[in-house]
Amino acid sequence: MSLYFHLPFCESLCWYCGCNTIITRRRGSAAEYLDDLVREVRLVSSRLDRTRPVAQIHLGGGTPTFFPPDQLRRLGAVIRENFTVASDCEFGVEIDPRRLTPDHIAALREIGANRASLGVQDTDPRVQLAIHRLQPHRLNQKAVEWLSLAGFGSINFDLIYGLPLQTPASFARTINDVLELQPDRLSVFSYAHVPWIRPAQKILEDRHQLPDAEAKLAMFAVAHEKLTAAGYLDIGLDHFARPDDELAIAQREGTLHRNFQGYSTRGGASLYAFGLSSISSTEDTYRQNFKTLAEWRAALDAGRLPLEKGLHLTFEDRRRRTIIMRLMCERRLDYAALSKMIGVNFTDRYAAEIASLADLEADGLVVRTRSGLEVTRAGGPLLRVVAMRFDEHLATALHRHSKTI
Repeated sequence: MSLYFHLPFCESLCWYCGCNTIITRRRGSAAEYLDDLVREVRLVSSRLDRTRPVAQIHLGGGTPTFFPPDQLRRLGAVIRENFTVASDCEFGVEIDPRRLTPDHIAALREIGANRASLGVQDTDPRVQLAIHRLQPHRLNQKAVEWLSLAGFGSINFDLIYGLPLQTPASFARTINDVLELQPDRLSVFSYAHVPWIRPAQKILEDRHQLPDAEAKLAMFAVAHEKLTAAGYLDIGLDHFARPDDELAIAQREGTLHRNFQGYSTRGGASLYAFGLSSISSTEDTYRQNFKTLAEWRAALDAGRLPLEKGLHLTFEDRRRRTIIMRLMCERRLDYAALSKMIGVNFTDRYAAEIASLADLEADGLVVRTRSGLEVTRAGGPLLRVVAMRFDEHLATALHRHSKTI
């Protein structure tokens, strides 16, 4: 099993943020939320085989380090009381360097955390001011120093391109800054502008002109060039890792996996997620919790699982998920291997989808042969566009999504 805990609180709102957050400075909110989280954990664990080993744990947010150290220790105790945590469990936590103390790090290590992901986004003070997230680079440096001394085995940096006032030249300076700190992994995300979902993002377009798609692609190209020149491997989409990192090894061995949190080395695990808006997934289902604190808490008060909606996957859904997973993780499709994997003749069943790739091939994004297809280096940043051709639900989706670039 894998476990995810959504800890939604932040002290201030970053205007670019697309996450489900609660803005407050009241630390008592953490203890109250954890009381409810305990109820959800017990409801779920009572329905599971608790001897199944937990291979992955992730604390996301929000800002997990909004929680005081004692509350983090309490969460760790709750996890171990209700689940069997494997000795080699990969335990990651998202960290805001602006809200980090040595006591937080000590508490996280005590409960088993061994991977940290730092929200950096951009090191340019002008960009930081424009997105309402002032974060001097010395805080990033101090966080890395503390985490390394505490024995965290892997440190990841999250960066975002496409923010106000960013240019390829300015983003190159951000890449140079973070390379000095030698992270094990980097996630270089394209800014997702969805003001109809996150109204605060409207502030960005009201005050600044956002970079267009061409500028964003140029920023990613700069990041790709600098990171690969520094020895990092392009894992796919928005992830880079050192050659000896587990992600890089999994990519070489063909065992790389991807879920809504990003790339993972632990494929095939059922993901059970806790907290408001969190998403769980098993082999044949997806489920999402209520998105508001009031609805989530009301369900728990009634003794019910706080689920807002769920999907039961058809055999066709599962086949297409496998196809898209292989594209996302390997950037290629082997038709014969896929036919064995999904139990149907791939080229016959998906002839229309394969034919639809002609325009992408003409643009140099993919190469098609009789035995398979491969995404080119130029097509790497547009990997989602290639994968979308195999998503039968996309054309009839009821909700609007962010642009791929």
